[in-house]
Amino acid sequence: MQVIRRRAVRHLKRADPVLGAVIERVGPCRWTGATEHTHFGFVLRCIVYQQLSGKAAATIFGRVTDLYGGRAPTPAELLRTRVARLRAAGLSERKAEYARELAARVRAGEIPLEQLDAMDDSVVMDTLVRVRGIGRWTAQMVMIFHLGRVDVFPELDLGVQKAVQRMLGMRRLPTPAQMVEIGERWAPYRTVASWYLWRSLDLDE
Repeated sequence: MQVIRRRAVRHLKRADPVLGAVIERVGPCRWTGATEHTHFGFVLRCIVYQQLSGKAAATIFGRVTDLYGGRAPTPAELLRTRVARLRAAGLSERKAEYARELAARVRAGEIPLEQLDAMDDSVVMDTLVRVRGIGRWTAQMVMIFHLGRVDVFPELDLGVQKAVQRMLGMRRLPTPAQMVEIGERWAPYRTVASWYLWRSLDLDE
């Protein structure tokens, strides 16, 4: 991963001096990509984190994993858990439904999460968005922060949009279509570009 990060930074600085200035301000790339979560556990985590602050989501996910001895459940374990217990841990009714649907479809073999590592990015996307409650953004977070894919650009992410707006001095937030066009210059390392854009927001706080 360290070699990939160095190669990505060199490429991004050459391809876009404006982003290169952001990279210089932020410093070394700390994106690590892969996690120790199971595929099911990380996708479940993403569902929990949707539309919540990081702190609140971490608290709720911690309460959910506490139901299973401090680890993410298997699909079978989650399906054996009463909805009332998931709700008591902090999951909304809708997120509990999403989590149970994911577990049921994985257990039935309809969603082959165990094969994610072997799938191309486009197939990962197509596979995950088949589950109710998982959209394009969630699938991209799985690819960036769990599978360690290096060329994913979350054009719908508000933080990345804000960072691009500031970096380019735009009066309005860029549209998703504009984001896709802007991000093309950073291929094949759009994940690393996104990581730097997120971190650039921390510098402006």
